[in-house]
Parts: sequence; C-alpha cells; structure tokens
Amino acid sequence: MNNNQTWPCTSSSSPFSSFPLPTNLTTSDYPSRSVRLCSRLPPSKPPEQADFSSLPYDVLNKIASSFDQPNLQSASLVCRSWSEALRPLREAMTMLMWGKRFKHGKRGVRQNIEKALDMFTKAAARGSTLAMVDAGLIYWERGEKVKALDLYLMAAQLGNSSAQCNLGISYLQVEPPNTEQALKWLYKASKGGNIRAQYQLALCLHRDGGSKSNIREAWYMKAAEGGYVRAMYNISLCYSFGEGLSRNHQVARKWMKRAADRGHSKAQFEHGLALYSEGDMIKALVYLELASRAGEKGAPHVKNVIVHRLSAASRNHAMLLADSWRALPSN
Repeated sequence: MNNNQTWPCTSSSSPFSSFPLPTNLTTSDYPSRSVRLCSRLPPSKPPEQADFSSLPYDVLNKIASSFDQPNLQSASLVCRSWSEALRPLREAMTMLMWGKRFKHGKRGVRQNIEKALDMFTKAAARGSTLAMVDAGLIYWERGEKVKALDLYLMAAQLGNSSAQCNLGISYLQVEPPNTEQALKWLYKASKGGNIRAQYQLALCLHRDGGSKSNIREAWYMKAAEGGYVRAMYNISLCYSFGEGLSRNHQVARKWMKRAADRGHSKAQFEHGLALYSEGDMIKALVYLELASRAGEKGAPHVKNVIVHRLSAASRNHAMLLADSWRALPSN
C-alpha cells in the first residue's frame, strides 16, 4: 500500500473512619486510649483473588491473539490450563517466524513468498493476528484485496492496532473508497497508540478540511511526538502557515530539523533553504546535498549556488559531513 503522502492537495472528605471518643476524656488521655481503641479493630481480610485459570479457551486465545513471543511464553507459564489453551498460538508463533524468514530470505533461508504465505495463513488459522496482518499484506500486494481485507478485518476485530490501521488505509484505496469505515478503523488504531494510524487519520481530516483542524493537528502532533517522520514534517508546516495552530516560526524550525535529521528529503531541502537564508552556508550545503541525493529536484540548483561561494576547503568539509551523515532513529 502506498502511504508515502505527506501534505495533501480530590474529594475533601476523609477516606478513613474513626470511633467516637468518650466526652469525659482529657487531652492527655487521647494517645493511650486511642491506641487501645484502634487495637479493637478486626484484622482485615485479604480480598478474594479471581481464578483466571478457569477462563474459557476461546476467550483466552482472543486476549492473547496479538501477543508477541515473550508475552506469549510468559502467559503460557501462568498455569497448566493456560499452557494448554495457548498451545495453538505458540505453534502459530513458530510458523510466523518461519514465514518471515521465507518472506525476507533471512537466516540461511532462500526467499520464497509462496512458502511465506503458506506459513502466515496456517498461523492465522491458529488465531495469530500478527500472521493475519502479514498474510493480508502479501494478498494486498498481489492485488487480491478481498482476501486482504478479510484478514485485516478479522485481526482488527480482535484488537490488533496494525490491522486496524491497514484496514483503514485499505478502505481509502479500494474502489469506491469507504471513508466512513476508514475513519472508524483509523480512529480505533490511533486511540490504541498506532502512530502510523494517527498520521493517516490527521491526513484524512486534512483532506476533508472543515472545522476539525484542531483535531487534525492534535493527531499530527501525537504521531510526531511518537517518532513518525512524515508527521514531524507536516506539523512543522502547520506551525509555519498557521494551519490549525498559532503561527510559530521557532517551533516550526524545530520540527523541520527533526524530520530532516531522520531522513525526510523534503525536510532536508526546506531546512537547507532556511540555513542558507540565515547565512550558515556549510550546514546549508550539507542538508541540500542530502536532499539532492534523495532526489529533491529543487535542491541541486541552490546547492550549486552555495558551492560557488565557498572555498574548496569548506566545500570538502561539507561533503565529508554529508558522506558521514546517518539518519537518527525513527518510526
């Protein structure tokens, strides 16, 4: 699926209770007598603990369907009943692992998409929502969108936020698009903390326009703070142009630099231009060189203007910085 688009065309009462004190007590009597009074309180009984070992197998499997390997192993060690109930999901986890090896050709396994899909579908049949998502991705890439949507929907209904996100995006890309269902599932995934869904939800609201700009920017901000680079770029533009936010040049520059330092080519170009306008030629040349290498069409022209203004030593230093540059981690 193509999701590379960025900018679209205390209560005051005490919780404790006490016994009433006799009226004939003096102040000096209070400490010793209150101790004796408190000692008459019956010992508290520990609350009864629920017996989770009696959970029905199907309920337990639904709860654990999105567990990763460590959490699944930990849950299997709780009791014998859980270990038995979660056996299909442990088998699914092994199949999922082999499916990923076949898909990406890792750990001495030759890449084989057919075998990968076979492993993913078998793992999905055992209840793994992770495998449902992986199988859905292959079906979608093959153009078998109905099968992909069925798998995404099954995993989404079990609470997998990646599936909810993929389902929402898929509803936008089918013919005809189903915007209502797309927004429904993107919102669920966003509430679950999926930053890609948060970005896509903000993008949908941005396209629609209307009076929801503050909500849109709130989702852009959540995604940006979660490390989603495209959202960093878009929130920078929002601050630059006053789109749903008060115009703030300083904050806009901060988010633009964050996106640029994480490899967003448009942000590298924009940040390079800003540095150039401020007269910081060497840093500007570094970012414009990075943007040029990433294919930003406007970057080479400005870069060449700077090159002719710098000494050979400064140019070489800037190129060395660009060659040694590495993107910061992002999501």
